[in-house]
Amino acid sequence: MQATQQKANQNNLLEKVFKLSEHGTNVKTEIIAGITTFMTMAYILAVNSNMLAEAGMDAGAVFVATALSATISCFVMAFLSNYPIALAPGMGLNAFFAYTVVLQMGYTWQMALLGVFIEGVLFIILTVTSLREQIINCIPKDLKNAVTAGVGLFIASVGMTNAGIINTANGTLALSSLHDPLVVLSVVGLGIAGILVCRNVRGALLLSILLTSAIGMLTGIVTLPTKIVSLNVPSLAPTFMQAFSVPLEKIFSLDMVIVVFTFLFMDLFDSVGFLVGVAAKGNLIDENGKIPKAKQAMLADAIGTTVGAVLGTSTVTCFMESSAGISEGGKTGLTAFTVGVLFVLSLFLAPLFIAIPSQATGAVLIIVGVMMASCFKEIDFEDYTNAIPAFLTFILMPLTNSVADGIIFGIVSYTLLKLVTNKKEDINISLIVLSLIFICRFVFLK
Repeated sequence: MQATQQKANQNNLLEKVFKLSEHGTNVKTEIIAGITTFMTMAYILAVNSNMLAEAGMDAGAVFVATALSATISCFVMAFLSNYPIALAPGMGLNAFFAYTVVLQMGYTWQMALLGVFIEGVLFIILTVTSLREQIINCIPKDLKNAVTAGVGLFIASVGMTNAGIINTANGTLALSSLHDPLVVLSVVGLGIAGILVCRNVRGALLLSILLTSAIGMLTGIVTLPTKIVSLNVPSLAPTFMQAFSVPLEKIFSLDMVIVVFTFLFMDLFDSVGFLVGVAAKGNLIDENGKIPKAKQAMLADAIGTTVGAVLGTSTVTCFMESSAGISEGGKTGLTAFTVGVLFVLSLFLAPLFIAIPSQATGAVLIIVGVMMASCFKEIDFEDYTNAIPAFLTFILMPLTNSVADGIIFGIVSYTLLKLVTNKKEDINISLIVLSLIFICRFVFLK
């Protein structure tokens, strides 16, 4: 009786904090959605630590920094915006950190971390002053739908590559050999996910990840984890606060300006793109085409980026894999909160999470891409001043591996086509200013 009362009190607290009934959801649905999102993005724990290790950072410390920065930013997202959107150090942004800023441009990883920290602080300022929110709100409805569809294509392409269905080894896209057991496992996983979704099975995406992983392990295609729990959490000391070890003369230099500006530019439009895409999938965009709590959501990734740099990891951003949890019914911040809790637990359950094969999560990302592609039907293809920018937006995202590039080409082409066809009522001063900034960026920066 006491246990039942305790559970009821917990549910009442969660109801009060996250307004579950108001959003037409419940605790069970939100937790399943959170687990699903986490399972599809848990790969970042291993990938981020390995990638930043190539830049000279301690892999164990980066692993801990990745988990903690994701936890903090997910909690901020949950309580500030009550949105089911998870955050973690972003793919692409970490590659730019390691391979471009450190290995190609020759800066130290400490200087790169300081660049991320300064970028995060600037983002907090831009968010509080509503500039980032204005950028989101000035994007036309057709481009918003194109961004959502483009993020769907991007997610699907990532899923196909991670699952090994598409082979990019020779610099071209090609179907992998179906004689490869891992590719067969991916196809089986895709079939399982597809069947469960078509039959409207509750928790279909999470269930498909578990079933595909189990099939891979039982058949010997995937290695079984040697253990489930590990209490040997790596030390954070090698990266913690190292951003502030940069010499003073380096901080006030042109090099630092270049590093900060590049991080700022990339992150701004990647985060805008992912937020718009995921928000549309979760029906978070109102009838006026605006995201009601865009400022709070953007503040979560700005805080996450700043804290992450202090801990010792690259830029934190909204994760496109949040769409997987939203597809499972996640509608509130309880989904994001669940993801945050699981990132903390991952510090002790790393062997188990790392054992989940990319073939299982990749198949789920492909299905999520299908779900997001429904936004294609909302685009006005009859008016070419809408259709051409929308097409450039969604096609460039998977082809360039950059959400930002798709948004940039979409906004510039939309503005130019509306101006030359004398449809000035469809654009605003914000779009014109953004277009000019983008054009200058391509003219003056390589």
